[in-house]
Amino acid sequence: MRKTAKEKGKKFPDFKSDKEAEHFVDTADLSEYDFSDFRPMSEVLADVELEQKDMQVNIRMPTTLYGALKATAKTRKIPYQRLVRKLLADGLQSMDSKK
Repeated sequence: MRKTAKEKGKKFPDFKSDKEAEHFVDTADLSEYDFSDFRPMSEVLADVELEQKDMQVNIRMPTTLYGALKATAKTRKIPYQRLVRKLLADGLQSMDSKK
C-alpha cells in the first residue's frame, strides 16, 4: 500500500544557496519532511566521480602548494586530482552563492 503525500511528510523546499539550506536545516523540524527521495552522500559523490572527465588542465603552482595538496589528499585517502576537482567545484559554488 502506497503512502499518500500527507503520510510521507512535507516536500523539501528548493533553496537558492547552501546558506539558505543550512539555515533551513538548523531551524526546521525535519521530522515533518519526506526523505524518501534522498540518497546517501556516498552515492551522490560516486555519480559525480563517474562523470566523464574529458578535459585536461595543466597549471603551475609552488612546490609547497603541490606538497600540501598531496598531503591533504593522502590524509583523506583520495587521489590528489580528485581533491583538486573538489576544491575547484566548491570554490566556484561558493563564488556563485555570494553573487
